[in-house]
Amino acid sequence: MRILLFSGKGGVGKTSLAAATGMRLARLGRRTLVMSVDPAHSVADAFDLGIDLFSQKTADPYPVSDRLDVQEINIQAEIRRYWREISTYVMSVLRTTGLPDLEAEELAILPGMEELCAMMYVNQYARQQRYEAMVLDCAPTAESLRFVSMPTTLDWYMKHIFPVQRRVLKAVRPLANRVSPVELPPDRYFSNILDLSQRLEGVDQLLADPIITSVRLVTNPEKMVLRETQRAFVYFTLHGLTVDRIVVNRVLPSGVGNSFFADWHRSQQQILAEIEEYFAPLPVRRVPLLTREVLGRERLEELARLLYGDEEDPAAVTRTERPYSFAKENGRYVVRLQLPFAGKTEIGLFKKGDELVVQVGTLRRHIGLPSSMTHLAPARARLENKILTVEMKETV
Repeated sequence: MRILLFSGKGGVGKTSLAAATGMRLARLGRRTLVMSVDPAHSVADAFDLGIDLFSQKTADPYPVSDRLDVQEINIQAEIRRYWREISTYVMSVLRTTGLPDLEAEELAILPGMEELCAMMYVNQYARQQRYEAMVLDCAPTAESLRFVSMPTTLDWYMKHIFPVQRRVLKAVRPLANRVSPVELPPDRYFSNILDLSQRLEGVDQLLADPIITSVRLVTNPEKMVLRETQRAFVYFTLHGLTVDRIVVNRVLPSGVGNSFFADWHRSQQQILAEIEEYFAPLPVRRVPLLTREVLGRERLEELARLLYGDEEDPAAVTRTERPYSFAKENGRYVVRLQLPFAGKTEIGLFKKGDELVVQVGTLRRHIGLPSSMTHLAPARARLENKILTVEMKETV
């Protein structure tokens, strides 16, 4: 099974490329799902299905062909299916502030619910072996990072906060509910959280396995878009995912030649050279700007040919290097992380419990250490050839 994540800045063409990839995989004979993880769903529009998937009575995937399904997450339906107790409690709290029922219902959709629902479906289909390939059309970069960090965040919460919180509230709930204007969450609220956690169990291993999951970063040949693509590469690396290629979409064809486009050509060629240099040895695929909007299966097939040629298998595993690794060398324990584009002044390190915390800019990544290294602390670090090597030593 393969899971391919298409991510990048909003508006770069992720949905079309994800849909075209799904078309190619299905044509090669794989049972394929194209799922939208973007709240602004447009996968159905890319296939020009002529229907609103939200209006369907079922949230199940919609068949495009014998081997190709599409799915868009309807968060209201998913709340009724998976988040009922959590949503009910949040709405009851919001109503105490004087909000009308409809507004309370809308505000009860907490950040991250949509991403978690998509993650549950991915895990469910993987357990069922329902598909041979899943292509995820992710939200813009920031939301994509929240999507991939959800399993780690929830796992940390379930291990460190959930048991204590549940015990404490169970003990104080009878007394607190007599004096508090808002009732504390009932135990079925925590049962709902526990059920969600169990549905996500194991999905972090799926995402971190480069044989199963790869990230395809989509960009345009523009400086502002390139900078966000660079940051996204670092952040996905810190979250343990493997980026196996960069797709530069909407490259101005060389045949477009008049004075109006001269500056565009020069600017794009400069950015394309930067992209090749920055991401080497990662393969960079260029997709030209097309003469019309990519809508429908015929146009998606054309886009797939531009992206993959006539026969390339998009699911082929081309990169398996892990973004971080642990080793013992000459009696020293070391942690190595790939940190392309990060400067020495941007990196911070410290130890917290049995985790090594790496900070790049405003982002923190908690890296769980193997048991043989949990008693060690970071002593020295060096950044060479885009790899951060952290030496771990006994604390005095």
